[in-house]
Amino acid sequence: MKKILFLLTILVSSTVFGQGFLHTDGQKIVDGQGNNVLLRGLGLGGWMVQEGYMLQTAGFAGPQHSIKQKITELIGKKNTEEFYEAYLANGVTKRDIDSLKAWGFNSVRLPMHYNLYTPPIEEEKDGTNTWLEKGFTMTDNLLKWCADNEMYLILDLHAAPGGQGHDANISDYDDTKPSLWESEANKQKMIAFWEKMAERYKDSPWMGGYDIINEPNWNFEGENPNGCDEMNNAPLRQLMVDITMAIRKIDKKHIIIIEGNCWGNNYNGVFPLWDDNMVISFHKYWNFNTTASIQQVLDYREMYNAPIWLGESGENSNVWFKDVLSLMESHNIGWAFWPMKKVENIAGVTSVTKNPGYETLLNYWQNGGEKPSVEFAKNALMQLAENYKMENVTIKPGVVDAMFRQVHTFETKAYKTHTIPGLIYATEYDMGTNNYAYKDADYINYRVSTGERGDWNKGRKMRNDGVDIQNCGDVKTNGYEVFDIQDGEWLLFTVNVKESGTYNMNVRYLGLEGTGKLSLKVDGETVSGSLELAATGNDTSYKTATLSGVDLKEGVHKLKVMFEKGGFNLNYIEFTAK
Repeated sequence: MKKILFLLTILVSSTVFGQGFLHTDGQKIVDGQGNNVLLRGLGLGGWMVQEGYMLQTAGFAGPQHSIKQKITELIGKKNTEEFYEAYLANGVTKRDIDSLKAWGFNSVRLPMHYNLYTPPIEEEKDGTNTWLEKGFTMTDNLLKWCADNEMYLILDLHAAPGGQGHDANISDYDDTKPSLWESEANKQKMIAFWEKMAERYKDSPWMGGYDIINEPNWNFEGENPNGCDEMNNAPLRQLMVDITMAIRKIDKKHIIIIEGNCWGNNYNGVFPLWDDNMVISFHKYWNFNTTASIQQVLDYREMYNAPIWLGESGENSNVWFKDVLSLMESHNIGWAFWPMKKVENIAGVTSVTKNPGYETLLNYWQNGGEKPSVEFAKNALMQLAENYKMENVTIKPGVVDAMFRQVHTFETKAYKTHTIPGLIYATEYDMGTNNYAYKDADYINYRVSTGERGDWNKGRKMRNDGVDIQNCGDVKTNGYEVFDIQDGEWLLFTVNVKESGTYNMNVRYLGLEGTGKLSLKVDGETVSGSLELAATGNDTSYKTATLSGVDLKEGVHKLKVMFEKGGFNLNYIEFTAK
């Protein structure tokens, strides 16, 4: 019976996995049939490796071991273990992967913490490596969910034994212990880790590849602590060669992905390549999206006849997302964005709600004061873990739209159905890029290129465009309003006018001083005079001003609210029959 079941499994696998293993073909990544594969992926950052900025603890606890210490001090070791069990169980489930598939992703990058698979060297005896089933089970489950959705899984060792970089938030490096580079035992454990992965997944076609070391940032000979001025990178190259050799003794099929020093981008001394099924990864954040910005890696692709892959990017505005992905896809470069879930996040595909109890803990950790009780703190943390379930997060459709639809078009798409007569909240403008769905003076962050940090949504609420959004305190609200409105900015709405006629437009706004002014265009044609918005006097007094005699024709139209003079906050507009 077991033999029959095994043969059935092989038969099903050969049908489902007919595309074969991903591999390199010159400068392309292809499937088993030789078809070009453009990886469009998302990194599951914050799941196996917590980073302080994702949990809003960066001000006092950046790397995971510091976060865990803070939690343990509050609720004790046993309760902390219960929290992490819930956090890991809820952080990524089949529903998450099903959602990614539905949104358009075809791959997943898994940032792994080694300590879910094997203990640290301090806990081992006689130099042996013991193995923990927890991480392998999580990975097995994830691979199955990916296979069910015909998506590729790419393994990424994000936190290597000892830590591979001075940027501890990324690698969970603890500077009181030997790093990866200062300990032969840590290096051997890392090699053994990849041997174990190769043994387990060598026959898995939906395993897309092994990203063997994430963002090393270490100074071997240079002065820059993150390895950005290294000219040789000999220890990094040697370790990656050793890992490759260990994998290839077991697994000759899967792609091996390498990263340079300086957060993945300094390849001095790393070349030439030492394997014929290898991909060169680079990471890209906060710089211009021009061909010049990626010319070096394009040159690497040509010189070494190997594919390049944008293994990590994100943390910017939707305009930047659209631009960088348009650039990548025009050069046949696959990508993996970052990350999937963060607390109160606008720049990701989802946002995790910050429950009031967790806010209390953050305030205590940051500012001190009365220590929360064990019961209160545990309940707050368990609620946070509950909030990480896909059914409880807030999905950000504008981010998904920018990463897929907007890459191929400047056409706008309704964020929400708007009918006239009816009420339209200002924050529910169309999805699309700057100068098409809206016009805003500040809409992108180019700080690596310019040296100046650029804010886009100054309120960092609700949406990830250049439009500035903050919480709204009016009596009728969707919770948010547009603020910091500048002269000449505008918002576009797709509306369905139910019946041709003349309408009044009631504008609900708040203005502290001066006089704001707006007007309307429909399908590019001006349909109204200017409406002046007198100051309301304080930051809690909202007023309604009415623009009369707006003629509208039945059907679907693009309605543009023009801010001729800014200086006010806009809650909503409402159209009523005259």
